[in-house]
Amino acid sequence: MSSAASFTTKFYELGPVRRLERWLNAMPHPPLVVEIASTHIAAARWGKSGGLETYAIEPLPLGSVLASPVEMNVAQPEAVRSALRKVFNRVPFREQGLALLIPDPVVRVFILSFDSLSRRSDEALPLLRWRLKKSVPFDMDETVVSWMRQSGRDGNLEIVTAVARQRIVREYEEIVEALDANAAVVLSSTLCTLPLLEERGATLLARMCGKTLTTVIVHAGNLCVYRSTELASEAATLEPQAMLDEIFPAVAYYQDTWHAAIDRARLSGFGAREEVFRKALGEELKCSVGSLAESDGAVQLDSGAKDLLRQNLDSLAGWMMNGGS
Repeated sequence: MSSAASFTTKFYELGPVRRLERWLNAMPHPPLVVEIASTHIAAARWGKSGGLETYAIEPLPLGSVLASPVEMNVAQPEAVRSALRKVFNRVPFREQGLALLIPDPVVRVFILSFDSLSRRSDEALPLLRWRLKKSVPFDMDETVVSWMRQSGRDGNLEIVTAVARQRIVREYEEIVEALDANAAVVLSSTLCTLPLLEERGATLLARMCGKTLTTVIVHAGNLCVYRSTELASEAATLEPQAMLDEIFPAVAYYQDTWHAAIDRARLSGFGAREEVFRKALGEELKCSVGSLAESDGAVQLDSGAKDLLRQNLDSLAGWMMNGGS
């Protein structure tokens, strides 16, 4: 399947979304999911009963994957293939089709307001490309685009649009193809994580992967804010204020737009220093702050899947919540 085909089936014609899990229900749901991150490669397989069958994680050499929406990403293809080969030795693929999760910086996410938008792809896609051409750092003619519909705060039509440069998506697909596998679905890691979040009220997710901080705010199943930023360092040496400086604009935008406060915050990827960041964020937002493992979706997972959260592999667990089994 070509990258354009695999990427554009994600959100198209889902209609109004009330549960985040439904964001992916229009896609194929292979039981095997693979994440290629800047720091590691991981895979998980779900059994027919819906439980976690097996998983594996393999670190990547520093600099082998350089996540970027514009430039070449896979700087050391053989190192990445070698790591994936080791993962497949422990989580073998028994079918060609798998779900492939790629770094957040590769996929730009926008929430666009429309008076109306055709449900026909051939009519909607040109308009979306036109709206986004000044918002992305690459030519829209060489992109793959996915979208879904949701209702805004005042009932207006909003289109959540995910955009990536096609040749960069192909870099990741070619890694799995080199090992005789095939990506049936391509998605960014944090978008795959969202079904773990609460539907009630407003939830902020701050998710670190390497040096990338992705900030998301969802309200009653709607995506309200999505922001992904490269920070100066990883969580192990990052100052809490650097995280707060990136989160504040997202919170301010949400409060100005929805005229509501954040009800809770969830953290992922902060490792041994999570408590430091939890305290800093709680003092500023004046709301409860906890690990993503404490979210409504996460507590429903079986013990095997909860192991994924302890390994900071929440996107793999999120795929299971999307019906990956």
